[in-house]
Amino acid sequence: MAQSDPISGESMDTFPLLLLQHARRQANRTAIREKNLGIWQSWTWAQVANEVRALACGLAAQGFRRGMNLAIIGDNRPRLYWSFAAAQCVGSVPVPMYQDAVAQEMLFVLDNAEIEYAIVEDQEQVDKLLEILPQYPNLKHIFYDDPRGLRNYTQPQLMSYDRLREIGREFDRRDPGFFERTVSDVRPADVCVMLYTSGTTGKPKGVCHTHAGFIAAARGDVEFDGFNASDEVLSYLPMAWVGDHLFSYAQAMVAGFTINCPESSETAMIDLREIGPTYYFAPPRIFENLLTTVMIRMDDASRIKRGLFHFFMGVARRCGTQIMDGKPVPPGDRLLYALGRLLVYDPLRNILGMSRIRVAYTGGAAIGPDLYRFYRSIGINLKQLYGQTETSVYVCKQPDGRAKLDSVGRPLPGVEIRIATNGEVQVRTPGMLKEYYKRPDATAESISADGYFLTGDAGFFDADGDLKIIDRASDVGKLADGSLFAPQFVENKLKFFPYIKEAVCFGDRREMVCAFLNIDLAAVGNWAEKRNMPYTGYLDLTSRPEVYDLMLKCIEQVNADLAGEAQLAGSQVKRFLILHKELDADDDELTRTRKVRRGFVAQKYAVLVEALYSGQSHCRIATEVKFEDGRRGTIEADIRIRDVKTGIHPAKAA
Repeated sequence: MAQSDPISGESMDTFPLLLLQHARRQANRTAIREKNLGIWQSWTWAQVANEVRALACGLAAQGFRRGMNLAIIGDNRPRLYWSFAAAQCVGSVPVPMYQDAVAQEMLFVLDNAEIEYAIVEDQEQVDKLLEILPQYPNLKHIFYDDPRGLRNYTQPQLMSYDRLREIGREFDRRDPGFFERTVSDVRPADVCVMLYTSGTTGKPKGVCHTHAGFIAAARGDVEFDGFNASDEVLSYLPMAWVGDHLFSYAQAMVAGFTINCPESSETAMIDLREIGPTYYFAPPRIFENLLTTVMIRMDDASRIKRGLFHFFMGVARRCGTQIMDGKPVPPGDRLLYALGRLLVYDPLRNILGMSRIRVAYTGGAAIGPDLYRFYRSIGINLKQLYGQTETSVYVCKQPDGRAKLDSVGRPLPGVEIRIATNGEVQVRTPGMLKEYYKRPDATAESISADGYFLTGDAGFFDADGDLKIIDRASDVGKLADGSLFAPQFVENKLKFFPYIKEAVCFGDRREMVCAFLNIDLAAVGNWAEKRNMPYTGYLDLTSRPEVYDLMLKCIEQVNADLAGEAQLAGSQVKRFLILHKELDADDDELTRTRKVRRGFVAQKYAVLVEALYSGQSHCRIATEVKFEDGRRGTIEADIRIRDVKTGIHPAKAA
């Protein structure tokens, strides 16, 4: 149901109208900040509305019109967020693209989305577009924000953002009613954004969302967690990802809270501490990296500090989550926990930049139970959510006081979920996509006749009515003996350890489960240095027997946990190897959202998979890699393979 502005009576059912509402009702409140050269700069809602007006008029003056698509490429920057709003104001569609994508990856999206206009951050993105211009001459206009390095570029397609804004203001003076007319022409059913899927199993698809759908999802989230104009969020995740578009752009437009853009990806965690946001979202890998950093620092601390840390973390594990959920705790534990807050938990939250966090979410992949418990036990209200690009990430969330380690929560208001006979989770939600761009076949395959989106995930409801996700339905298989095999479930358990950065498990229709591992270079490197173990780099470190012994201990612990899972005890890892290189999106092994392309990895490293299952103790391999500057090279290695001890399968023990 559309909401109305109590002042003007207008229905606030499009993003341009929401922006103008905030410019009227809280004109002087900070809408967005950006750290530049070490200094935070701020813009109020009134200033943002003026910037968007000038940019929208500038685009219109350059021939950009209703129904066209606008590519937006770069890190989280105020001017790029304003580009979303400007495109929407003229009735067109913003199409954000991953800023770390190589030129050839961009070519597919540009061509598929029929892009003629692009707004980009800097010289790096300009160079990529100019590189593919001969293959895609339809790109007529490239507007850039940061002019550094572009002074001598003379291509006719190029224009600075500042010049575009000047043109817009001149256009606005000549036709002062244009902006209001074009905003009033925008309808709730119009497409407001096109977000491309990660392309885990094939070419990315353009997911078209309407103003009505995305605003409904944002409003539902805002009401669920009570967000308001006083909240702050750090916007550091890729703008092309649906999570950033919902948690930063859409929810800010609905609730009117402040977006904070870090100076760079390298300074994001420092900027997090400076801002101290009240609302935070991160995929599990970010929380894993933060915890790894903490554990490395503790290894370097004095014996007294290490002792205090481990003692009070024991207290936190014993009663922290119960205190967070308002459950009864013995007086002695409550007193120790209060002392722990003073000496350990509060300083630790401050180091993490989470001292003001009121609610934090994780999603996009399953999070390890121990990792989840760690953050909640020190007083961070970390909860899980569930959703897809196609559902505006609006399916399930965990309510306060009802967070569970092994579920993704309950259906959000207005969401209907059913479990198909094959275990697939199917959802009907207010934030449903309108269609896949130019793919009526894919749209028909993904949405049932009665309006349910087929998620492709396998899951079930537990006795409390909470949804549990096992894995991708297409990835869940069986071992040769009929045991259930859920690779992602095992991989997530492995990646909980700070020493393991990535894991890929195999086993479907085979006699056992085997795994590829990537080590975390920082964590394992620190571990090696403390043992006076010299090494020259990643490849050298992965070949060390001591590192294999370290990985072996981690896997044996996972196997011990799996042995207690009646359904998944057969998924214990029996053989493993450490890959000679890190899995990389530039080598097509990961998506831009860092999801493993399992099928591609299995095919690329087929010789290693065969070695695992044929009983070999080592395997020689040469792998081609792509460097950031476009050059190609080859990495050769003789990879060890190790056997792993497994626990007792409960069914067999009986």
